[in-house]
Amino acid sequence: MKIYDFNGKKNICGDRVREARQRQRISQTDLAARLQVSGVIIERDSISRIEIGTRFVADYELAVLASCLKVSVEWLLGLDN
Repeated sequence: MKIYDFNGKKNICGDRVREARQRQRISQTDLAARLQVSGVIIERDSISRIEIGTRFVADYELAVLASCLKVSVEWLLGLDN
């Protein structure tokens, strides 16, 4: 059985995704649309689940999230201030 859980969450980027999205004043729906245009098919409810940490984020999704939010992957992972 595979377990994708770290400190009770399925990802470590959710808080930073929310922060970057709110800084740009875009909705979860708008972010989902940007991701879809970039080739990652994702719905608004998945963005919500990413932000609260209940959805796993694949590496390719992380790269596109960073691009759409105009931040680095390192920043999303909390490795860069």
